[in-house]
Amino acid sequence: MRELTATVLENKKIAEEIFSLTFGAEEIPPVRAGQFAMVGVEGFPLRRPLAVCKAEGERVTVCYRLKGEGTRRLAARERGEKISVLLPLGNGFFVEEKEKRVALVGGGVGIFPLISVIREYVEKKEIYAYMGFRNKAALCMQYEMQRAKELVIATDDGSVGYRGTAVQALMENIDRVKPDVILSCGPTPMLRALKSAVAGRNIPTFVSLEERMGCGVGACLVCVCELTNGEHARVCKDGPVFGIGEVNL
Repeated sequence: MRELTATVLENKKIAEEIFSLTFGAEEIPPVRAGQFAMVGVEGFPLRRPLAVCKAEGERVTVCYRLKGEGTRRLAARERGEKISVLLPLGNGFFVEEKEKRVALVGGGVGIFPLISVIREYVEKKEIYAYMGFRNKAALCMQYEMQRAKELVIATDDGSVGYRGTAVQALMENIDRVKPDVILSCGPTPMLRALKSAVAGRNIPTFVSLEERMGCGVGACLVCVCELTNGEHARVCKDGPVFGIGEVNL
């Protein structure tokens, strides 16, 4: 992890209430798929945790949804302005050598860490991506997702692609695809549905949790989650990626 003073290179709206922020800095440490950054917002004591979509040399791209005054101020930052960033944070996704066929299940802003998985593993693995959105207006970064061997876009209202959820789309294809591992990120109800859907199939499944965070380094305990063994874990430090059977959803 490193604290950087970065320069905004691009900050633009890419879908309904969704923005993409690209910043640059010298000596950015390597970022693994599924890790995140804590981005400072002027006037707010706490940074915002944002998943890394792309990390290329001295350029990093994160994406975020407008949720409150903090993210609205972040959306107002312009090219050339300076921001404070902590990265890389958390334990990301890791695909084992023996796992050749990878299924991705994303929903909402949960698609962004999965884009980093596509970018890291697309040359080494067969990737089958099932990405869910509310509607056509929420669809974004399709050009990145199309790198996968197979992509299914799901929308709640059927305005684009498959009508239904990403989990439903996966389950309609799972016997054909036969994934060696499933990686997922999205709202808790989606992860809960995935856990129920794959129960008994003996497919290793890992989920990246979305939680409110304070420090991002495990000190404040704001993002504690409950494990199935009765213990607790810090999403920022011990996660955000966990085996789906490890956490209560």
